[in-house]
Amino acid sequence: MGFGRLRRYALRWLLLGAVACGAAWPIATLAQHLASAPPARAVAPTSGNETSLKGDGARTKFIIGLERTVDFQVFSLSNPNRVFVELPEVMLQLPPEPGTTPIGLVKSFRGGVSAPGKARIVIDVTGPVVVDRAAIEKSKDGKRVQLVLEIVPVEPLADAKAEAKRAAMQAGALGLGAIGLQPPIPRPAVSPQVRAQSAFKPVIVLDPGHGGDDTGAQKNGTVEKDVVLAFSLMLRDKLNATGRYKVLMTRETDVFVELHARREFAEQHMASLFVAVHADYAQASARGATIYSLRESVSNALQRSARGEVAESVLSGMELDKVKKVEGDVGAVREILADLARSEVDATRDRTGVFVKSVIEFMGESTNLKDNPDRSAAFVVIKSAKIPSILIELGYVTNQEDAELLKSERWREKVSSSIVTAIDNYFSHQVARLPM
Repeated sequence: MGFGRLRRYALRWLLLGAVACGAAWPIATLAQHLASAPPARAVAPTSGNETSLKGDGARTKFIIGLERTVDFQVFSLSNPNRVFVELPEVMLQLPPEPGTTPIGLVKSFRGGVSAPGKARIVIDVTGPVVVDRAAIEKSKDGKRVQLVLEIVPVEPLADAKAEAKRAAMQAGALGLGAIGLQPPIPRPAVSPQVRAQSAFKPVIVLDPGHGGDDTGAQKNGTVEKDVVLAFSLMLRDKLNATGRYKVLMTRETDVFVELHARREFAEQHMASLFVAVHADYAQASARGATIYSLRESVSNALQRSARGEVAESVLSGMELDKVKKVEGDVGAVREILADLARSEVDATRDRTGVFVKSVIEFMGESTNLKDNPDRSAAFVVIKSAKIPSILIELGYVTNQEDAELLKSERWREKVSSSIVTAIDNYFSHQVARLPM
């Protein structure tokens, strides 16, 4: 997880834990729950018929507007009395808030990101309740979908004692220790395609070198800016086809992008990996691919600078005010977040090393590598202490054999597939998957 994502979600975790769960969480718990998560999407009230909150103490209807049909879970808890709605991260439209007077059984509600790729709506209710019905339906105009909840108090249910006993047994089986838990309502079946759309995907930024007036290296009828773009586009398509990643490119056409802007693009999008793609030039007869990472001395200097930067910027002024209202101990929260952010910076070099080894291992099975292909340099585009970044020199345009391969679609197919395998292997590694 990049620092930008860590900072963005720190406060959301705090507020969700301290407010949505009905009691202030200890700082240690906040630290345990800070983990990688995608950017939040809007959760906003709307007017009109798309969302509504209506009913009385016997039955209350709560309608949530959705951007698309999604998988969901609904359950209730007591002490304090709440209803939880678990969803993938989608655009939500919530009803207007009740204000100071409850509407039916609902006192208040709120929504936000609860985990990587997931959203949660917490509904505070006036007493013990269960969700008698939960279904996704078409809106009145038939153009949108909405999740309709019908909430009823526990007392009117037939055989309330049996229901409470069943809920208690369910809570014990789940290890929740909470009397009054309503087991999740069964979720509607969804297609693998819909499920994949809602899953969190690491962001990978591909950076085809040069472009526009900057042609890069040229020799043997091979122009660097063209062959690296063709290769990167194929690699992008293969990564997208897996359904596991969100792939962005610094350029998709023959345009020039300034070097610093390429790196900043990756940092702004909180990328999990940055891969610059180039082709090399040499006076001698050198051939084969080379993988570059940041030179150790430069990496150490960037790391020291970034550690100080993240420690100072973990919370904005507005976020500080919110922390004061919820937790109070701003200094402790800031220090925990700063430690976590510094750990992320420290982990970048280890993650880069793991990625380089993976690329060398699998790329070496598909094409020639130069002797000692694991190299280091101070290239501007990979000068980041926040994102694991590498630069791949696919081969030498000055070598006749390499030049022909660089123009070969069959070769691009084979080598790009090997890099996809290398990326899959990298994300299966513990250091890439776990927050530090």
